[in-house]
Order: sequence, then structure tokens, then C-alpha cells
Amino acid sequence: MPEPSAQSEAPLIIPYRELEETTLRAVIESFVLREGTDYGHRETSLDAKVAQVLAQLQSGEARIVFDRQSETVSIELSRAA
Repeated sequence: MPEPSAQSEAPLIIPYRELEETTLRAVIESFVLREGTDYGHRETSLDAKVAQVLAQLQSGEARIVFDRQSETVSIELSRAA
């Protein structure tokens, strides 16, 4: 059985600007709810958390990644070039 190429295993980076607004929000909400990010002792609304992640995507600090093997989408910190 042939081994899969490195390219087929590499995650696919999805530019956030290519997603429709409702799809982008759904991806961010899923990430925020799944990650269980610690925001300290104060309560932070879902809208505020979504806005923080969107700002990270816009600044290039974070990116949307599609994992081809698991067929899942996530958000991760961008690697410094």
C-alpha cells in the first residue's frame, strides 16, 4: 500500500475572508466553546470571545485550519515566519 504524500497529510489553511459571515461565526463559536478558554474570574460573553478570536484572525495571530485526516476545522495560533 503506498504511503500518503506529505502534502495530503498537511493541514489546509483556510483564509477567514473566504468564509461567509455566518460560517465564520459558526467556526469561531465552535472553537471558543470547544476550547474552554480561561478568561479569569470575570464572565466573558460569547460575543466578546468571538470578537477576540476574530481580531486574532484579522491581525494574523491566528488562522483557520482544516485537518484532512480527521476532516475537522480548528483555529490555531499562526507560526512566526
